[in-house]
Amino acid sequence: MNKAVSLALLAGGILLLIFGIIAYDSSSSDISRFFTGSATDKSIWMLVGGGVVTVLGLVGLSRASRKS
Repeated sequence: MNKAVSLALLAGGILLLIFGIIAYDSSSSDISRFFTGSATDKSIWMLVGGGVVTVLGLVGLSRASRKS
């Protein structure tokens, strides 16, 4: 069961990273960077969240494979 949860976390994290990259390259993010110097909060949170969830999924998979 742990392996399935870890795989789901990994897949969800990768999807969040992909959507974060797409949001970071969007026109609204470009406008935000022009006026404020930083990207939109939505894109930053998706990138950070995707990174954290991906790492959690990888750690879960590495622990599950060591126990087998």
